[in-house]
Amino acid sequence: MAKVEAGRFAGRLEGDFVVFVIGMRINNLLAVSKWLPVMRAMPKMLRELARKPELGLLHGEGFLTGRGAGLIQYWRSYDALHAYAHARDKAHLPAWVAFNQAARGNTAVGVWHESYLSGAGQYETVYANMPRFGLARAGEMVPAVGSMKDAASRLRGQG
Repeated sequence: MAKVEAGRFAGRLEGDFVVFVIGMRINNLLAVSKWLPVMRAMPKMLRELARKPELGLLHGEGFLTGRGAGLIQYWRSYDALHAYAHARDKAHLPAWVAFNQAARGNTAVGVWHESYLSGAGQYETVYANMPRFGLARAGEMVPAVGSMKDAASRLRGQG
């Protein structure tokens, strides 16, 4: 179990970065043969990205929803994210092609993603009595004191 850091902290990451949120939704629970391959594709990509930090993934956190699963990922740049998504020799592109072929003519499973480009200092975070999480794992976890004491100060203090 992750160590809980008592107190208030903020996350800090130098430079620009991208928050990428991706997930799947099971639209037909009985169509296991349609959604299970989608669910099984992500761990392979995550293992590949963990083995090769030069690809640009800084950190990711998984979550479950009522009908699916997702990830919040922190990438060094949009260019790195885009390059990985389109690389013919990496795990993502074949999985995307397979999904599109399998999804033709049915709506048993859906996929989605959102990308947010963040300029240096254009974000704020707070973590109270939490293990390192999210941006604080992608970058560093710092005490939420002084210029990091509240949301407005954190935004002003980073710029």
